[in-house]
Amino acid sequence: MARNESRRSVGSVIFIHGTDVHRLFWKIFLSFWLTLVIFAALLLFAVSSYLEHTRTQQDIGSMRARLAEYLDQAQTAAKQNGIEGLEAWLSRLDRREAIPIFLIDESGQDLLGREVPAYIVTRLDRRRQHAERMERKAPAHLRSIRLADGSSYRMVPDFQSITLLRVLQRPRVIALPVTIAALISALVCLLLSRYQTFPLERLRRAAQHIAAGDLTQRVSPSMGTRRDEIADLAGAFDKMAERLEKVFSSQRQLLSDASHELRSPLARIQVALGLARQRSNGQAENELDRIEIEIERLNELIGQLLELSRLEAGVDAGRTDKVDIRELLEGLIEDAQFEAASRGCRVELRESFPAIVQSSARLLHSAIENVVRNAIRYTKPDTTVEISMLPDTDRQDRILVRIRDRGPGVPDEMLLHLFEPFVRVEEARDRTSGGYGLGLAIAERAVRLHGGEIMARNEPDEGLSVHIRLQLAGT
Repeated sequence: MARNESRRSVGSVIFIHGTDVHRLFWKIFLSFWLTLVIFAALLLFAVSSYLEHTRTQQDIGSMRARLAEYLDQAQTAAKQNGIEGLEAWLSRLDRREAIPIFLIDESGQDLLGREVPAYIVTRLDRRRQHAERMERKAPAHLRSIRLADGSSYRMVPDFQSITLLRVLQRPRVIALPVTIAALISALVCLLLSRYQTFPLERLRRAAQHIAAGDLTQRVSPSMGTRRDEIADLAGAFDKMAERLEKVFSSQRQLLSDASHELRSPLARIQVALGLARQRSNGQAENELDRIEIEIERLNELIGQLLELSRLEAGVDAGRTDKVDIRELLEGLIEDAQFEAASRGCRVELRESFPAIVQSSARLLHSAIENVVRNAIRYTKPDTTVEISMLPDTDRQDRILVRIRDRGPGVPDEMLLHLFEPFVRVEEARDRTSGGYGLGLAIAERAVRLHGGEIMARNEPDEGLSVHIRLQLAGT
């Protein structure tokens, strides 16, 4: 019965969300569609307003003054360059003027060879019947343009032939309406795009913080009153982050508690081992030595687990000192030479310079020591583990500490997982070398705790190099 109830609840959830599954789709669709509609409407409104304004102005003084000005320009062009100058002037005027303007000779032909509408021909015929009287009383723009050869032309505007296509083909006429429409539509698109992409940007930043280890990030409060797929995604993201935070917190607490609890029985085993040595009278030294080695390994593992738990909890985050990184490296190398000598290799500081970093001296020493010891384990015999201090070419306020071995390196697909706890590149080799897969994990968390970065990469010739970036003090 419980299973049937669960199926019904799941089905109802699917149905509810199924009805809203295209909310974001419709938002995007309507946003762009409305933008295009607004742009087209503004454009058509501007053009139609212009056309209407032009038609209503044909009997107003401003239009007459404009035509009179054109007539003066035409007479000047004819006087200076004759029929060729008049034709050139009319061609230029036709390219920029929305109103078709004809220059018609006595035979009824346009100077540019365009077809003259019938109503204009009729009007000119009426004028010719009263030519002498109209020439004296006609407005300035209706007077004839006379050429030196005796021919004459009349300027006639054709208000009825103004079309949308003609207006659109004249950039000077349509430039202002198009510019206004484009700016308004761009503003609308900008606001819509901002509305759609801001929550996605917030999700991206929160995901980056979580990837960096900050599991306290939440995005639902920044969604406001949104009720679409993005808001649903933000809710699911917050639930995931909350679940991850609980899981990792429980994991850290388990490691810490288990490590503390193991210390007591381990101490009792060490005491029992000492008593067993006293009572065995040397008859089981090999077996007891083996037990002692394993106890030391367990003790080291527990110590590393406790250190990892402290780093994960950020216990030492506020404890920082000014650390001379060159002095720290020199002391660390001096200690590491003993382990390196036992494995037939060397540790050398190749490049260094004075530099002070702001960090915990203990944690930084532990982090670099873990990386160096890891390099000593895997470098080939008779080779050198090289440690170098380098300036960071990307940022002047940081330095780079590089530790390079001459070992076999690691598979490329393992590089991103190298600093995760209990990760072993080669199970058998790590067990032989005594590693538990915690040294590099501790190093990564110790470096990151104070704003540093650590990464590993395979060198082209051979070996693995680990790069540690540290923030300089006072920057």
